[in-house]
Amino acid sequence: MVRVRFAPSPTGPLHIGGVRTCLYNYLFAKKQNGKLLLRIEDTDQTRFVPGAEEYIIEAFDWLGIQFDEGVHVGGPHAPYKQSERMELYREFADLLIRRGWAYYAFDTPQELEQRRKEAEAQKSTFQYDTQTRGSLCNSLTLSPEEVEERLKGDYVIRFKHPENQDITVNDLIRGEVVINTRILDDKVLFKSDGLPTYHLANIVDDHLMEITHVIRGEEWLPSAPLHVMLYRAFEWEAPQFAHLPLLLKPDGNGKLSKRDGDRLGFPVFPLEWKDPVTQEISSGYRESGYLPEAVINMLALLGWNPGNDQEVMSMEELIEQFSLDKVSKSGAKFDLDKARWFNHHYIQLCEEEQLASPLFLILKEKEIEASEEQVLKVISLVKERVYFMTEWWEQVHYFFVAPTEYNPDVIKKRWKENTAEHLQAIRQLLLTATSSEKEHLHTLVTQYIQDQQLNMGQIMNCLRLALVGDTKGVDLFEIVEFIGVEETVRRIEKAILEIAK
Repeated sequence: MVRVRFAPSPTGPLHIGGVRTCLYNYLFAKKQNGKLLLRIEDTDQTRFVPGAEEYIIEAFDWLGIQFDEGVHVGGPHAPYKQSERMELYREFADLLIRRGWAYYAFDTPQELEQRRKEAEAQKSTFQYDTQTRGSLCNSLTLSPEEVEERLKGDYVIRFKHPENQDITVNDLIRGEVVINTRILDDKVLFKSDGLPTYHLANIVDDHLMEITHVIRGEEWLPSAPLHVMLYRAFEWEAPQFAHLPLLLKPDGNGKLSKRDGDRLGFPVFPLEWKDPVTQEISSGYRESGYLPEAVINMLALLGWNPGNDQEVMSMEELIEQFSLDKVSKSGAKFDLDKARWFNHHYIQLCEEEQLASPLFLILKEKEIEASEEQVLKVISLVKERVYFMTEWWEQVHYFFVAPTEYNPDVIKKRWKENTAEHLQAIRQLLLTATSSEKEHLHTLVTQYIQDQQLNMGQIMNCLRLALVGDTKGVDLFEIVEFIGVEETVRRIEKAILEIAK
C-alpha cells in the first residue's frame, strides 16, 4: 500500500508552498488508494513556536485535506510527534556507530570556526567530510581510551560517508541524480544536547511508519544522497523520492516569501497568523475571502498540469487526474490575477445559500434586520461582481442603508442646474405608480425622460447617485424594487437636500 506523509516543523505559520506539498501528497495517496500521515517534526525545540501545530491542523481542516493517521487522528504508528519519540533515535544512532556507519566527533564550535576561517583565508570552504575528518578530533583519530574519556563531555554523532563513492538518487520527477561522496559532508545525526537532527529522525520515522514515497520540496534534494546512504546503512528498503519544484515570486526571481506577499498585497499563508512574540499579524487566504476550493485548485496547477486545457477541477477530478510524471521540474510562478480568477469562478459556482453566512454576520454586526429571502435575493444580484468573500458589504450596502455621502466627481460631471427638478418629478411619478414591480417603474421613468427629451444616461446616473451614493451597483430598478418606492422617494429627497448644500 502507498503510504506518504507531510511532516512540517511547528516553527511558525504554514507557508502556501508547504500546503501545495501536502496537497500533492494527498492527491497521490488518494489516487493510489493509499494513506496520508501528518507527522510533526519538533526535534528542534529552540525554534518551536506555540500555536503553530494547532495552526497547521486548522489550516488543513479548512482546506478539506484529511489525514488518515497523525497527531490529531491517531493511528497504529503513534506517536506522530517527534518530541514524543526521542528514546527511539538514540538507539538507532548507536546502531550506526556499532556498524561503522557513524562516529563520535568532539570538535568544539570554536575549533570548527577556526577551521572555517583558515579555509576562507585560502579562498576555500571548510567541510567536515571524507577528506578532512582524519585531521579532526573524533573517534576515527583518537585512541579508544581517549574516546571513552571524551564521551563524558560534549560530543556529536556524525554520519561516516564512504570515500569516493557515487550515490544514485532515483527521483520520480527529476530522474537519476548521481552525487559522489567526496563533495558531501559528514552530517551531524545526533547533537550534543542529546537530540537527533532532522536527518536521523526523519529516516527512522519514515521507516517505522512504513512510508513508501517521500514527496517533498526541492530544497531537500541536496540531502537526498545522505538519506539514501542512511537507508543503506540501516539495511532498510528506501522509499521512492520525488522532489517538487519551488513556488516562485510572481516575477520568477526566487522563492515566494512572506515579504513578497506583503509587498504585492496577497497572502502566503492559508490562515491569518499572529506572531506570539512580535504580535505582528500576517494575512491568510481564509481571512482574505478566498474559498478553500479555489485555493486548492489554484495550488494544484502551480507546478502540475493534467495534460489538457482543463483549469477548473474539483478535488475529485484532481485526484483522478493527478500523477507525479506531470509535475514540472522547474519552479512555478505565483500568479495573483489567476488566484483572483479562480476565487471569482468558485464564488459563481456556489448556490446563494452557501454564500449567505458572511453577509448574515455583517448584517448582525451592523444591527440590520433582513430576512433570509432578502439576503439570498441580494446575493443573487451581486455575486457575479464578487471576487472575495470579504467584499459582500462593499457590494450590497446600498440595499440595506441609504448613502451618507455622494461621489463628488459624479456630482461635478452629472448633476446639472435642473437635475433636482427632474428628480422631484420622478419622485412624484413613483409615488403615483400603480405597481412596485421593477418593469413598471422602469417604464415610468424612461418614458418621463423621453417625453422631456433629456439625456437618459445623465438622469439615470443622477438617480443612481441618489440611491447608492455613486454610479456603481446592479440594475437600477432591481435596487428600486428591493428597497421599495417609499425608501426610494426618501433617498431622492435626501440627495436633493444634501447635494444642494
